Amino acid sequence: MDAPTREWTVAGGLVETDAGLLLVQNRRRGGSLDWSPPGGVIDTTDASVIAGLTREVEEETGLVVREWEGPVYEVRAVAPDLGWIMHCEVYRAVSFEGALRLEDPDGIVVAAAFVPSLECAALLLDCPPWVREPLAEWIEHRWNHEAPRGFHFSVRGTEPTELRVERVQHP
Repeated sequence: MDAPTREWTVAGGLVETDAGLLLVQNRRRGGSLDWSPPGGVIDTTDASVIAGLTREVEEETGLVVREWEGPVYEVRAVAPDLGWIMHCEVYRAVSFEGALRLEDPDGIVVAAAFVPSLECAALLLDCPPWVREPLAEWIEHRWNHEAPRGFHFSVRGTEPTELRVERVQHP
């Protein structure tokens, strides 16, 4: 009998200043590090995806987003061998306030920086393709929430270092 599939929703925030796009460095299980936009799992106690995203960004970076637009893009990654399906909504911050500070209660975020667009690709090399590819396309093409895009990935395998990730057409 197959194990039940775990499904969850994640939200990511595109927060920019003249200095660049906000990225956070995450310490993953096993000690590996990767960079991504701030965000995280939307809890069942969050009133909405936006409420959860706002909470996550503030917890991870100290910044309080007052207004979001989007989603700008959505990602669905399906990993049947690992028994999970992840849905991610990515929003763009329209207005925010505060100063960067690292006090992540989950202890995952270990650094944060506004990164110039041309330097983002190098930092994103170690993050999963379902994070890296949509973000790289958004950085290059800068579409807005009025024409959101969808990205779908199939993740096969059971060992984190040997996963086969394929971008697939929308089913």
